[in-house]
Amino acid sequence: MHRLLLLGCCWLLTAPTVSSIFQRPTGSPAPPRLQYLLEPLHSTVHTQRGATATLPCVLRALPRNYRVKWSKVEPANYRESIIIITNGLYHKNYGPLSPRVRLRHSHRYDASLTIADVALEDEGRYRCQLVNGLDDESVSLTLHLEGVVFPYQPSNGRYKFNYHEAKQACEQQDSRLATYQQLYKAWTEGLDWCNAGWILDGTVHYPIINSREPCGGRLLLPGVRTYGAKDKQKDRFDAFCFTSALQGQVYFVRGHLNFKEAGQACRNHGAVMAKVGQLYSAWKFSRLDRCDGGWLADGSVRYPITTPRQRCGGLPDPGVRSFGFPSKEMRTYGTYCFVG
Repeated sequence: MHRLLLLGCCWLLTAPTVSSIFQRPTGSPAPPRLQYLLEPLHSTVHTQRGATATLPCVLRALPRNYRVKWSKVEPANYRESIIIITNGLYHKNYGPLSPRVRLRHSHRYDASLTIADVALEDEGRYRCQLVNGLDDESVSLTLHLEGVVFPYQPSNGRYKFNYHEAKQACEQQDSRLATYQQLYKAWTEGLDWCNAGWILDGTVHYPIINSREPCGGRLLLPGVRTYGAKDKQKDRFDAFCFTSALQGQVYFVRGHLNFKEAGQACRNHGAVMAKVGQLYSAWKFSRLDRCDGGWLADGSVRYPITTPRQRCGGLPDPGVRSFGFPSKEMRTYGTYCFVG
């Protein structure tokens, strides 16, 4: 499936956010070779939530009266947000990233951007632009978080979220709406889900490994199937959420507990009930493996399986299994707790 690459074409020093949707027409000449900026050896920087990541941008020479501008392309609204501007001696930070970014400046030609305590929303495409009169140059880099995508729907059934509700639901589960690239990667790793869900750019998709009648029919090839862009206010679907490494620990507390008792059991251990994204993260990164269904903070009951076996649901693939949203009065389950 083809995706459009959206790059900024202009900037204003006086405004921290600039609308910039520009695509080079087919058949037009390639951009000129870089004169001052070095092409990065790797255009993608891999990291995890909570880590410190550096996006490289190095000059081979220092032109007169130059500036370097770092910005981020936001997929949800196709805007380019300025992060930092420097003239080599002074710099100014902009926007919500401001407290966590700095220039590495390991030598006078180094304009690399360092992001501390990487957050889920930091993933995406960044641009380092050298502004030097008419000879502007830029390099694009991608910050990629290692993580896991999971489908999410509320307790009252499927297709209940408009876009804004889906975005909020993911954030409440220690995650964010997935990007198309994250959903596609999850599909290549085995995500097979029949219900369509919102992703970050406002489009709706569902990933299919095994073609079947309820999911578009047996004749359609496997893939990430798309409904395209939908009305963010009126149309309703599920959500595809993305989470990364935890800054904490998820563990199981045994018992025959109802939902209220489960919450108290976690508080007795100095913890809180785990969120769905936290359970997926523990399964993905800490290889949490338990056959026991446990309450989570949203009222659902789930359990993580790293090594599939017959007595743990019988399914052949690893994953986080779900019992849905049982009555909160049922005293049947333990609980998964989270401590930061």
